[in-house]
Amino acid sequence: MKFYITTPIYYVNAKPHIGHAYTTLAADVISRFQKSQGRDCFFLTGTDEHGAKVALSAKEAGKDPQKFTDEVAQEFKTAWKNLGIEYSDFIRTTETRHKERVKKFLENLKEKGILYEGEYKGLYCTGCENFITEKELVDNKCQNHKKEPEQVIEKNWFFKLSNYTKQIKELIESDKILIRPEFAKKEALGLLEQGLDDFSISREKVSWGVKLPWDENQSVYVWVDALLNYITAREYPNLKGKWPADLQLIGKDILKFHAIYWPAMLLAAELDPPKELFVHGYFTIDGQKMSKSLGNVIDPNDLVKDYGTDGARYLILSQFPFGQDGDVKADMFKEQYNSDLANGIGNLLSRASNLIEKNFDGEFEKKESSSVKRDFNVLMLEYKLYEALKSVISGFSELDKKIDQSKLWNLVKTDKEKAGKILSEIASEILVLAGELELFLPETAEKIIKQFTQKNIKKQEPMFPRK
Repeated sequence: MKFYITTPIYYVNAKPHIGHAYTTLAADVISRFQKSQGRDCFFLTGTDEHGAKVALSAKEAGKDPQKFTDEVAQEFKTAWKNLGIEYSDFIRTTETRHKERVKKFLENLKEKGILYEGEYKGLYCTGCENFITEKELVDNKCQNHKKEPEQVIEKNWFFKLSNYTKQIKELIESDKILIRPEFAKKEALGLLEQGLDDFSISREKVSWGVKLPWDENQSVYVWVDALLNYITAREYPNLKGKWPADLQLIGKDILKFHAIYWPAMLLAAELDPPKELFVHGYFTIDGQKMSKSLGNVIDPNDLVKDYGTDGARYLILSQFPFGQDGDVKADMFKEQYNSDLANGIGNLLSRASNLIEKNFDGEFEKKESSSVKRDFNVLMLEYKLYEALKSVISGFSELDKKIDQSKLWNLVKTDKEKAGKILSEIASEILVLAGELELFLPETAEKIIKQFTQKNIKKQEPMFPRK
């Protein structure tokens, strides 16, 4: 059985930050879980490299746009490698395979009469790379970028969205396009209720983009270009057995594009919409939105440098429930690392392996039954990643308490058989927990399994050195 999961492709006007890492790590964990359930999982991520904002960022850096995007795309790949993220494919919108398939898709829509030429007169936010209306402004400024959008008048090619809004509404209401959490489903339906205009699929004055095959003066609108990555990476139009996507992870700021525009484009091309969109919340740092001007942007590579691959994975994934807004207290990273990993998992492994090595010649009798009851798989199937991870950490903590409560260091002297039985239960449960931890902290889980399945168990160097 196959499973196809995607992240949004990330805009390359800046380097990867902790918000990008959060979504991509979530996809990595879900991908690992699907594989553990025997599914053939395809995990797609990548970079969105066209548009006015990228061209401007390249100009400010004194670089050619292609050179600039090459460098930033590599930064994303390096960050994901450092975090142990195992994607199946990394798509770049500047790749020939993508551009040629985008042209093919749009030519198909034009032949069907779904695209028409018109004039756009209104507001455009370069920060969002989005056409916006006056009712979306707060104090005449874009809500996301706090800047006044520019007035534009230009010839564009438009997509007949009005042909598909009724069908999309029915698909969302019936959960044929499942949108979770519930707030996101309500928001998508609210947008449809308000009424949406036909949208531009091209820009007249943007040179850095995919040229329309029938109109060289027009470039494909960056959002249309970006959305199509989900099928261009699967060799559109040869999508048999590769589409629809089972799960598309997105941030709530791009809900309209993914819940309405994207299904409309697919329906127009006679393709199925994605089965599910899972929308996560905003990531703030100490109560404030991440921004270069505030100097609070967290580079995931710095976390890896300070805490190791799995330490960084843990600190990013354990901050708040997936699907909700959350705030990260950057000054708490060290305390959390020491508390949960060094003093938590690390301390338990050290104590248990030391007791087995010193008192039972490095061996224990494996027990099949699990003494710690958790609904780990249920949590994972519901994408409750935070709760699933916390349940594993809690499991390790319970085993540490078990050593304390039974006073094993004394019991081995007074009742070695009983101590051996308890220690076997603890060691067996450590292996069960390690199997679950593997989705989140793969390097750590591999070390634990190796340590507790070798013939002569020995106390190892600390898994998580204190910071």
